Amino acid sequence: MPTASRSALVTLASLVAFTAASETQPQRLARVTPEATRRLEGVPGDDELQTRHARIGRIYVQVEEVFETNEALAAPYRLANGLHMSTREKTIASQLLFATGDTYSRHSLTETERLLRGQRYLNEASIVPVRYNADNTVDVVVKVHDVWTLSPGLSFGRKGGANSTRLEFEDTNFLGLGKQVSVARSSNVDRTAWKLLYKDPNLFDTRWNLTTSYANLSDGGEKILQLARPFYSLDSRWSLWAGGSDATSALSEYALGHVVDKFSMQEQSFSLGGGISEGLHDGWATRYLAGVSYESRAFESIPSATHGAIPADHTQVYPWIGVEFVEDQYLKTRDLDQVGRTEDLYLGSSARLEVGYAATAFGSTTDSLMLRGALQTGAELTESQYMISSADFKGRMSGGELRNTQADFSTRYYLRQSPRRVFFASATTSFAKRLDPEDQLLLGGDNGLRGYPLRYLAGSTRSLLTIEERFYSSWQPLKLVNVGAAIFFDAGRSWGRDRYADDATLNRLHNPDPTFDDGDTSGWMKDVGVGLRLGSARSGLGNVLHIDLAFPLDGGRDLDSMQFLVETKRSF
Repeated sequence: MPTASRSALVTLASLVAFTAASETQPQRLARVTPEATRRLEGVPGDDELQTRHARIGRIYVQVEEVFETNEALAAPYRLANGLHMSTREKTIASQLLFATGDTYSRHSLTETERLLRGQRYLNEASIVPVRYNADNTVDVVVKVHDVWTLSPGLSFGRKGGANSTRLEFEDTNFLGLGKQVSVARSSNVDRTAWKLLYKDPNLFDTRWNLTTSYANLSDGGEKILQLARPFYSLDSRWSLWAGGSDATSALSEYALGHVVDKFSMQEQSFSLGGGISEGLHDGWATRYLAGVSYESRAFESIPSATHGAIPADHTQVYPWIGVEFVEDQYLKTRDLDQVGRTEDLYLGSSARLEVGYAATAFGSTTDSLMLRGALQTGAELTESQYMISSADFKGRMSGGELRNTQADFSTRYYLRQSPRRVFFASATTSFAKRLDPEDQLLLGGDNGLRGYPLRYLAGSTRSLLTIEERFYSSWQPLKLVNVGAAIFFDAGRSWGRDRYADDATLNRLHNPDPTFDDGDTSGWMKDVGVGLRLGSARSGLGNVLHIDLAFPLDGGRDLDSMQFLVETKRSF
């Protein structure tokens, strides 16, 4: 990492230490008693409390065990609760958006619930007023439900016809402090790796977060350091961040799921920036952003693996400015993208635009206008129908032309047919223009076209349609997982020419397999399948485990008649 980058990180770290004391809000946390956590008669409603300008009094934090203790538990569950280290009260307190003495606001309580539910080590969160006092204060209880976060073990995954394994020791709630510590050895189609990671979402009990990781790869290595004070709530007034990474690895180019070229790439990046905001007004937060970024890629050939010309080295160094708009619009629901868990579905509108200028005078390879943007909007069409659409754009303009530019558009649709059944459909389209030689626009079993090998199709445009009938059950085997299922149909295709896509001769030269048959890949590739969904009711490993059988309906004779996929995703 450049010397200037290291100096900036040291300066920012000093700022964190300086602001830690001022950001830590002392909370009057009271001891939890049964009578304290019940809403007593005579407690006014939220609207009346706000009309009276009531203030927050005592704050009770109640941490529920992994397995509920309100019923008789068998010995294994009692043992699990005994071995589990519960989340500490100060860990919860450091994330609250309100403090003793603040004016009572149902909005602050609801937003805090959402933030707590977003933590991997918590399964549920609720905040309710329990007592109204004569001095116009209201006592509240913050109730959270722990999950099992210590996860030593071996995991297996498969998608796109390729296996992956992971041997890991991880704790996402180390010592009950909300810190993530992990040591892992992984193996996949690209490489094997040893990785160390430490993530602290509330550094020194402040709003700052720290992420650092080191990886030793079979084809290189990776180092990451990030320090940030984000817009942690819709009413946050400022943010600041700095981060850098240095990674070296082998990069493979694909055609029809086969590696056709490989070379080494060293990628370095550094970013320093921040933003200001006037907070939440009339349901909207507007944020003004600025920063400076450094991005560099350098390439080398790999003997006996590189067949074509390697890409040219390139660097972009640029200051940038941006603006972001976020609407406060969430829907609390269940059984859409999760199984048996409360979800906070974002149905608002948001937009972000960043513009920068990379000049040769700053050390850039060429003079370029750097562009990045994102847009999302959601709608509750009826009480049982939701639609969410988004668009993302990134690229640069150089010499009057767009280069290394990609635009992505997606729409998700949900129709709740019953409490246990949901129809889901999604459509995504991506456009690329003059991609850098090391970048490809790929589609296959690893990113949505489940019946086909990974990275199967390549081109300048791709589209994917997915239709699912989702089933959610109340079955919870051994009180460990929530069970769901899906029947699905995928259809995808690519248009345009990739640097390798139209050279079947080169493809066969690099893959001299007599059974290889590229078939007709000019049209839509379709598959059907069934899948089992296991939601992690008691674990912080991941949200939903997918176990799928997918059957391709098109493609060449070299394709397997069935793809078996196992992977963990953040959603159904």
